[in-house]
Amino acid sequence: MKVLYRGAESILYLDELDGKKVLVKERISKGYRVPQIDVKLRKYRTRKEVKLMTEARAYGVPTPRILKIDEKDFKIFMEFVDGIRVKELLNSSDMEMIKKISLQIGKLIGKLHANNIIHGDLTTSNMIFKDGKIFFIDFGLGEFSKRIEDKGIDLNLLLEALKATHFKILKLCWQNIVKGYKKEYNKAEEVLKRVEEIEKRARYAKR
Repeated sequence: MKVLYRGAESILYLDELDGKKVLVKERISKGYRVPQIDVKLRKYRTRKEVKLMTEARAYGVPTPRILKIDEKDFKIFMEFVDGIRVKELLNSSDMEMIKKISLQIGKLIGKLHANNIIHGDLTTSNMIFKDGKIFFIDFGLGEFSKRIEDKGIDLNLLLEALKATHFKILKLCWQNIVKGYKKEYNKAEEVLKRVEEIEKRARYAKR
């Protein structure tokens, strides 16, 4: 077992299932919670993440395939997507590749939002590029929602992540993400308007 990531809510590690390398996400117990509530929360969040990933995949958004669910130990066994993080890919690509990748990201987010799936942690660290496809990973903070506000927050989170991680190519990335998003989601303009409002609120709050 090789631990890849240890967070506040879960551990990610590589393991084997039927002789194949798999990624396991295990939700860990929180000592400060009442045991019955802790169990209930971990079970609910495990089930919800599986549902989000499965539905996203059904709507044409690549996600790791779910191979096994262990509800007793709150584990999700999934396909290990052994590719390059989009974070590194964008920072090492030429302009044409950046445009292509950004357009694809926008289209995929458009598909999620068109089907009322909120990722909850849209950053280029949660996207893996493999065999010409972008896989979305880590739906642990995701939700199902029809609200324009929730979709605006989702996109705004990505914009803030781009500012922090890809500042030099921010304009090119965002322009093409927006372009792709509009292609896939008929309420894109409403959401993008809400993103602007969220930005204004954040600026006002900082004053």
